[in-house]
Amino acid sequence: MIIKTLSNKNNLQVLYEDNHIIIVNKRAGDIVQGDKTGDKPLSDVVKEYIKDKYNKPGNVYLGVVHRLDRPTTGIVVFSKTSKALPRLNKLFADKKAKKTYWAVVKNKPKKPEDTLIHWLKKNPKNNKSYAHLKDVTDSKKAILHYKQLKKLDNYFLLEVNLETGRHHQIRC
Repeated sequence: MIIKTLSNKNNLQVLYEDNHIIIVNKRAGDIVQGDKTGDKPLSDVVKEYIKDKYNKPGNVYLGVVHRLDRPTTGIVVFSKTSKALPRLNKLFADKKAKKTYWAVVKNKPKKPEDTLIHWLKKNPKNNKSYAHLKDVTDSKKAILHYKQLKKLDNYFLLEVNLETGRHHQIRC
């Protein structure tokens, strides 16, 4: 895999690109899609990159295949064609595209490897979700699997795989 750090105004890191997809590194603090904050989303940065690189007139098509939360870093896949977007969405929906997360946590997990089942309830006022051990009104069942990879000085590195993709599931 070739990583190109571009000397453009947004310092975009393109990890892979072909005629149908573009994969970029998302920095902490970037938002993938626009929201009520009005901050410039990564999707707009990628559109500008495509427009500049290929000298495209007019609007550039870019489909958002999946998102990562604002504080999270990681790899984001975008579709460069309207034909590729539903195909990529289906890969993720059918769990044929696997997403693996690495999380650094302060507290030592009870077990080096486990499955966690909680019910998450979203509070839209503060855009946070809260975990409950039992089903509560308007909660959704959340399942994840983790494995401790390493003990750092004061933290633990976990590999996390989601069975469900709930709002702020790993953070909860």
